[in-house]
Amino acid sequence: MVAAKVMFTTDIAASVTKIAVALIPMLLGMVCHEVAHGWVAYKLGDPTAKARGRLTLNPIPHIDPMGTAMFVLTALTSPFVIGWARPVPVDSRWFTNPRKGMILVSAAGPITNFFLAIIFGILFAFVAQSTPVPGSLYASVYTFLYKMCIAGVWINLTLGWFNLMPFPPLDGSNIVAGLLPPHLAYKFQGFSRYGFILIILLLATGFLGTIISPLITGSAELIQQLISLI
Repeated sequence: MVAAKVMFTTDIAASVTKIAVALIPMLLGMVCHEVAHGWVAYKLGDPTAKARGRLTLNPIPHIDPMGTAMFVLTALTSPFVIGWARPVPVDSRWFTNPRKGMILVSAAGPITNFFLAIIFGILFAFVAQSTPVPGSLYASVYTFLYKMCIAGVWINLTLGWFNLMPFPPLDGSNIVAGLLPPHLAYKFQGFSRYGFILIILLLATGFLGTIISPLITGSAELIQQLISLI
């Protein structure tokens, strides 16, 4: 009984630590992703996101209960941490060229995640060079920052590539729809009602991980090579 209790306590502590390490990168990645959508839409003439208070880095207006639950679940059970914020409202009727505008708005979120991955990679390089004295107060802080920076790279690369998948309602589907001829785009977007179910199935079967794992790994290696040149 004592051994079981110790093991249970250790598992809980490890789970809490894992979530704590991933929380800041995940929140930053999700919030900046949505703000990027809204900001580009605003620059293209759509005031909807700004009028609804979504052009803010305050995470509260962006939190989606289902997306948050998925973050906790995948953080505890999966090598890929997935979550999402409430989608920023975008009205393409404000755009001079709605199809081109939606491509730019949709691409802004994943591009922001890739940029954040690079920032976390640079921070990791600085942290790694500041090795603490074993047993010092900074040692525990160093370990947390070290793991958080690594998580920041991988989480934002995952968010970027995940959202670029061409499955409705992910950003990649909007980009594909914008590139297709109008009649094909209309048919393609008709699958959006089944998109969420498809994504859940791909996650549950591990097929989505098989698709994006090489993309994430390759991107992480590229970031490492770029940082080594700095």
